[in-house]
Amino acid sequence: MANSPQARKRAKQNQIHRERNVAQRSAMRTQIKNFIKLVKAGNKEEAQVVYRKATSLLDRAARKGVENRNKAARLKSRLNAQLKALDS
Repeated sequence: MANSPQARKRAKQNQIHRERNVAQRSAMRTQIKNFIKLVKAGNKEEAQVVYRKATSLLDRAARKGVENRNKAARLKSRLNAQLKALDS
């Protein structure tokens, strides 16, 4: 348990930041799953809309430090490859 006022404040801030990060990571993963479902269904138009939302969330997570920037870039690349594969 935090004893000093500074430690109590940091503990409270850490909890707030953790909750925010968990929510952001969850939203990002949900969009990725939605995109994959649409790709498997072959729905290109809706997949493009969800792809833009997913990449936006990935970029935001990387910028805020929730997700590693290289992981975000790798995921975006893989999603884009799946989207392009729908053309053929």
